[in-house]
Amino acid sequence: MQKIIVTQNEAGQRLDKLLAKHLKLAPKSFFYKMLRKKNIKLNGRKAEGSEKLNIGDEIVLYLSDDTIEKFSDRGGKLDWKRASSAKADLDIVYEDEHILLLNKPAGMLSQKAKPQDLSLNEYMTAYLLQSGALTEEELTHFHPSICNRLDRNTSGLVAAGKTLPALQELSEMFRERTMGKYYLTVVKGRVDAEQYIKGYLWKDTATNKVTVWETEPKDDKGEAQPIETGYRPLAVGDGCTLLEVHLITGRTHQIRAHLASVGHPVAGDKKYGNSRFNEEYRKKYGIQEQVLHAWRIEFPECGNALKGLSKRTAFAPIPEKFHRICEGEHLAWEHGTAED
Repeated sequence: MQKIIVTQNEAGQRLDKLLAKHLKLAPKSFFYKMLRKKNIKLNGRKAEGSEKLNIGDEIVLYLSDDTIEKFSDRGGKLDWKRASSAKADLDIVYEDEHILLLNKPAGMLSQKAKPQDLSLNEYMTAYLLQSGALTEEELTHFHPSICNRLDRNTSGLVAAGKTLPALQELSEMFRERTMGKYYLTVVKGRVDAEQYIKGYLWKDTATNKVTVWETEPKDDKGEAQPIETGYRPLAVGDGCTLLEVHLITGRTHQIRAHLASVGHPVAGDKKYGNSRFNEEYRKKYGIQEQVLHAWRIEFPECGNALKGLSKRTAFAPIPEKFHRICEGEHLAWEHGTAED
């Protein structure tokens, strides 16, 4: 027998949907058969499966432990244990009962690319388990998750929902572009004035590389996505510029490809960058990957699960490689480093 008490992460969904999350390997017909036979009850009564759940509802599975184990998917458990053993120190910028803001280091995946990968998601889950914020039982039907992805070698702010309401609200904010997302980067060439550029981006899935056009392509490339990028110089050096980039739309490799398309490739970018410029920065500063950092997020007025961040600005600490380059290239600028 197993008892499930509905929490805020399960409330609002149908009973049969929740059962499918608890017993992922069971066919739907199994749930309905058990409901008809009263082997699964809701609040002590027979249920049909279509009932909407409320916080505090009690679901009892009158099933053997062997049956529950047989239909449960425990595969994720190994990932959390591996992540715990790896002991990656999470750089937590902000945390409350609903959300996490994390400073992802360059070199770490945001999400899995292959089954054997460990990503920020797994490390975050391991942290929440260790801190007691979530239990393994809760993780059978709800997975906390990051809401914005950064390329492996891009560092900076990643927002994650610890609860379902927060996950839904954060995802809507990113989708509706109601928050401001700003990056730091060092690019080739002089940029003397603030710019706003638009274009169209097309992704070649075979090579995981994108192409940018100023106007919408009318050929066999398929559907291209409109992109918008703003940027302003913070400091100008000899043949390089420190930029703050406003990511207005959020497409694959958008900042790197869009800046390269207007003659200002990102330092260290092997995919879209300038090889001679990259080699110079490798020799001078040991740069091995793109110099791109998701620096700050400006939150709009918000309530409910995100009220703790309403109209606030969060900053991710600036990586050491930026300081090395700024000092070496005489890119002097004033900046804030803490959350407002």
